[in-house]
Amino acid sequence: MINRTIAPEFRSIEEISLLQPTHRLLDNGIKLYVVDAGEQELVRLEFIFNNVNWDVSRPLQAYATNALIIEGTSSLSSYQISESIDSYGAFIQPEYSFDYSSLTLYTLSKHLDNVLPVIREVLTDAIFPQEELDTLIRTQKQKLTVSLEKNDVITRRVFNHSLFGDSIYGYSIEAEDYDRIDREQLLDYYKKAYQPGNCVIIASGKVDELTISKINRQFGTGWSTSTEFQKNVFSFPQTKGGVFFTEKPDSLQSAIRIGQISVVRSHPDFPALQFLNTVLGGYFGSRLMANIREDKGYTYGIGSAQVSLQNAGYFLIASEVGSDVCSSTLTEIEKEISLLKTTLIPQEELELVRNYMLGSFLGSLENAFSHAEKFKSIFLSNLDYDYYSRYIQVIKTISSDELLQLANKYWNFDGFNKVITGKK
Repeated sequence: MINRTIAPEFRSIEEISLLQPTHRLLDNGIKLYVVDAGEQELVRLEFIFNNVNWDVSRPLQAYATNALIIEGTSSLSSYQISESIDSYGAFIQPEYSFDYSSLTLYTLSKHLDNVLPVIREVLTDAIFPQEELDTLIRTQKQKLTVSLEKNDVITRRVFNHSLFGDSIYGYSIEAEDYDRIDREQLLDYYKKAYQPGNCVIIASGKVDELTISKINRQFGTGWSTSTEFQKNVFSFPQTKGGVFFTEKPDSLQSAIRIGQISVVRSHPDFPALQFLNTVLGGYFGSRLMANIREDKGYTYGIGSAQVSLQNAGYFLIASEVGSDVCSSTLTEIEKEISLLKTTLIPQEELELVRNYMLGSFLGSLENAFSHAEKFKSIFLSNLDYDYYSRYIQVIKTISSDELLQLANKYWNFDGFNKVITGKK
């Protein structure tokens, strides 16, 4: 019988193994990456397309195109597409982000012959029915109206715009932007973005040669790149810091978001900054949580993040606190950053964060799909698996001295943009 009064023996994580995909080319040049590791007859296919041709006068083109891509083709209605997929126990999911749009299919291997033709039709012959577009516009405008009543939403919009201006990363969508969408814009964007020259496929699960041949038959032939496009590329100057306050007189809470432009994943300092960020506010036991939630009781939650996009990185701290303690919260945040710049992190805390990060990384590798996600993260950042080797090595070996130097190099509280929405 286990003696539960004795803690289990501690063991450090010595090795983390990653499944690396094999690289194939379809007949029309589409890159196919295969993570073949499934035991069940289940396949996930992710079709990834870079967002292209950013136009500030048409800020919703990429989003609306992705949102409506499964809502009808020349021969299939939205209902028929849904029924064709659902009847085989499969599932499709469009997903939009700042840098890319995707369409993901989950299906049993034995049903590939039935569902792949539907996906091909969606990717090559979507028509964006007017009634579906009208519904999207009406629904999203209603959601926007509700969202703009929330302090954290306003704060996020102001913060993003303060860093990234009117790029796709920073543009603040308004109701009128939905009114400017029309079918011709979506059809034009669809032709430019959803074509083989802008497509990568990641297949994971149980992916054998027969599955690969079926993918090639549907997407490697009879589908060619025909329209020129320009991948979105942006550059951003480092901000000098400023305070952006939006007054909401009736608010009981104030939303806070603080941060600055920072490095991207490909920068040599990125893994170390992730470690430093974890100490500050990147997990439940972080210093910000211990101080501002546990000790002061100013908030239910506060956190920080080191974020990497394709064209920029940024660092942020975010929370919602009582309006009467907003100023005190900012003082405590500054104090915690100052401590990391002046005082070495104790060895016990260092080891705690080290083990937390290694354990989290290991815990994120549950199956073929999660290994495919790890590949996607580095692929979209133009990195290879050396990144993970460096990441793990940094987490295992970084010292308090190095972290102190890093905090002084990158964190200047006066240079952070400070965005607050609430009551003065």
